[in-house]
Amino acid sequence: MKKARTAAWADCKGGGSRRTHIAQVTLLVVLLAGCAVQPKPFDAQENQARSADLVVRANADQEPVTGPIDLYEAMARAIKYNLDGRVELMNLALSQRELDLSRYDMLPKLVATADYAGRDNYSGGVSKSLLTGKTSLEPSTSSEKNVVQSDLTISWDVLDFGLSYVRAQQAADRVSIADERKRKVINRLIEDVRTAYWRAVSAERLLGTIQELEKTTQAALDQAERQEKVGLTAPLGPLSYQRELLSIRRDAQALGRELGVAKQQLAALMNLAPGTPYAVALPSQGVQWQPLEIPGAAVDDSGALLRIAIENRPELREVAYQLRSNDQESTAAYLRNLPSLRVFFGADYSTNDFLFNQNWVGWGARASWNLLNIFRLPAEQEQVKAAGQLLDQRQLALTTAVATQVEVSRARYALRLEELKTAKRYNDVQARIGGQIEAGYKAEKLSRQTQIREQMNTLVSNVRYDLALADLQNAYANVYASLGIDPIEADMSTTQSVPELASRLRTMWAKRKDAVAVSKREVVPCAAVVPAQSNCAG
Repeated sequence: MKKARTAAWADCKGGGSRRTHIAQVTLLVVLLAGCAVQPKPFDAQENQARSADLVVRANADQEPVTGPIDLYEAMARAIKYNLDGRVELMNLALSQRELDLSRYDMLPKLVATADYAGRDNYSGGVSKSLLTGKTSLEPSTSSEKNVVQSDLTISWDVLDFGLSYVRAQQAADRVSIADERKRKVINRLIEDVRTAYWRAVSAERLLGTIQELEKTTQAALDQAERQEKVGLTAPLGPLSYQRELLSIRRDAQALGRELGVAKQQLAALMNLAPGTPYAVALPSQGVQWQPLEIPGAAVDDSGALLRIAIENRPELREVAYQLRSNDQESTAAYLRNLPSLRVFFGADYSTNDFLFNQNWVGWGARASWNLLNIFRLPAEQEQVKAAGQLLDQRQLALTTAVATQVEVSRARYALRLEELKTAKRYNDVQARIGGQIEAGYKAEKLSRQTQIREQMNTLVSNVRYDLALADLQNAYANVYASLGIDPIEADMSTTQSVPELASRLRTMWAKRKDAVAVSKREVVPCAAVVPAQSNCAG
């Protein structure tokens, strides 16, 4: 009997040694395979395919441009297709999905498991007397060589439920924070669209005229230079004329440079594909601008305007949500330091035929408490308190900044309105002068040089008037942005069509006394970002 046990032990020992060797070799192969992983840059073909895909998808699925684009269609296209806005919209959707997912953490856990265990011999076992030290039983077993065991257990941890509830509340605040960031992007986007649109209007009206007058001015300069060289007149006259023309030409070139990329900037805000030809609908130059009006407050009531801004500004709302989430973190810190109580109930099954009952139902409860967490709690509470103080100081700093921005934007609008009035009056005077010069030239009382000079002055006056109008529009949008008043209505959605969005925007801004919302429009032939094509609106 003893010899048999000794032989069996030796056989088992030898088999165990072989299996250990196999396991070591297997582990070595896995480690070597892991070390063989090296960086693999994209090749040229993959980069080309990726870039082609991005170019196509960046401007895909957009409603085509069917006519001249007015201010509110430009806003609608920016809201619907601008990629910065889409990023924030996707970020909001992701935060909502994370909130939906966090709710499942509060549910009990229902776990199904299946275990398989096999061996090449029986485990066996003997008993040894503690009194005599002798073996009291023959080797026996209570388990088969191959056993499959499965169970279905439902468990619920009270502490995990509490923590999951707090985390779900924090996830809900992150959804609100993402929504405020989206509001901030939309505010900035509408402000940029207003400025770019009015600069594009100026470009549409005047760039062609600038190019024509450039040629005429160059011819006049050449003629004056020839007169100077020939000496038909006193040198001072031609030189003074050249200086005056060059000064006007320099101003026109500087203004033209500002307008030269206006349509490309507007196209980028609307996310039109590069090179897409389009025309802008030109508002009437006779738009009558009124003093600024703010819904729900007098424009000269600084206190009321500041309250509106603090209530509505996305940055301050975002900090408020962060403060509330930080307060919830304090609750989470307390919960983490409480004892954990886990209860479970499950059904089990085993294929081990040596068991008297192969099916059974089990239940139980377990409480555990990491006592060392008690020493950690004060440090966690101090950390939460410090984070709250930081957020509180941040919102105080933002409040001061917002108050300054409100006052500056209001003063800036008033200044821009006065500048526009001055530019309009100057433009009217220059137009009358131009009319007188044209009449004098036709009556052959004035020279061609004088006519060209006044045409250039008239052109520069028109450009400056349009730029003053664009600056006023930018200041108008900046007032609303500084107050945090939404430039769109809450129920407007990117699922709506561009015409529907544009119509609703026009109606909304008309209620806010935006002079352009109901103004008469002029339409000019398509002057595209690229040379005009035969299918342009005209």
